[in-house]
Amino acid sequence: MEQAYLDIIKATGEDPDRAGLVDTPKRAAQAMEFLTQGYKMDIDEVINDAMFPSNTDEIIIVKDIELYSMCEHHMLPFIGKCHVAYLPQGKVIGLSKIARLVDVFARRLQIQENLTSQIANCILEKTNAAGAAVIIEAKHMCMMMRGVEKQNSTMTTSCMLGAFRESSATRNEFLSLLN
Repeated sequence: MEQAYLDIIKATGEDPDRAGLVDTPKRAAQAMEFLTQGYKMDIDEVINDAMFPSNTDEIIIVKDIELYSMCEHHMLPFIGKCHVAYLPQGKVIGLSKIARLVDVFARRLQIQENLTSQIANCILEKTNAAGAAVIIEAKHMCMMMRGVEKQNSTMTTSCMLGAFRESSATRNEFLSLLN
């Protein structure tokens, strides 16, 4: 990966031996490895048995989880927040694990639409919930820094599964609790 970044620097016309750029290929490769660490994460290890018996069957929501991902089309960041909800059936997942699961999928080359459904499907599968819902709001550098250069645009995506898809009352309760 370092060689690839060295080649990119050369392709821009810059001098890779310039003092400020000498270690840039190494630093850029390390940064990319960090930004795509989700490929190396095992979901079951992330959850780490943090599933707890519970009698609650009301909506559980974790709002405003920061997320940083990389657009798979331009390899530029998109940055935003994620709201995750689920309807437990006999067990709940540790609170921090929800944020960690968001990171597992966000730390990959992504499009926001897929990221949203991957998180929702994982929550539903791992918790055996009656339903899961995810909404992501993000700003995309590929749209802000290049192309149409629209600084104030935000993309919102949602994925509603199980009871959140089947019941408008459940979906509406979730949406009202976000505000």
